[in-house]
Order: sequence, then C-alpha cells, then structure tokens
Amino acid sequence: MKISARNQIKGIITEIKPGVVTARVILDIGGGNRLSSVITMESVQDMNLKPGDEVYAIIKSTEVMIGKE
Repeated sequence: MKISARNQIKGIITEIKPGVVTARVILDIGGGNRLSSVITMESVQDMNLKPGDEVYAIIKSTEVMIGKE
C-alpha cells in the first residue's frame, strides 16, 4: 500500500461496533493504547475488516482512515 499521508499508525483490530450506516473500528496500537475510527459499513464490508486484522490508521488533517494490505 502506498499513500501520501505520513501519519500512519499500525494496529490490530480488536473490535468492530457495527451500526446501520457506520461502524466504529477499535485498534490496539500497542503500549496499552487504543485508537478508534468511525467508517462506513460499506468500507468495512469492502475491505473485509474483522477483529485480528493488522491495519493502518491513516491520519490526514481532520480524519482518521483505515488501510489494509
């Protein structure tokens, strides 16, 4: 995965809290720290995200996105 954003934090998905339109994805980023991002359910399904997946939190200005290789 190549992306221009420089603020990338690798983590493991510990939980996905699905809603009707969006889901909260919770990452363990190490050192007892967690990070969460709200993304669309469509993105969760398209990326086949599930607990245990290693992903990247990609932080760009006011957003935290999720990336998966």
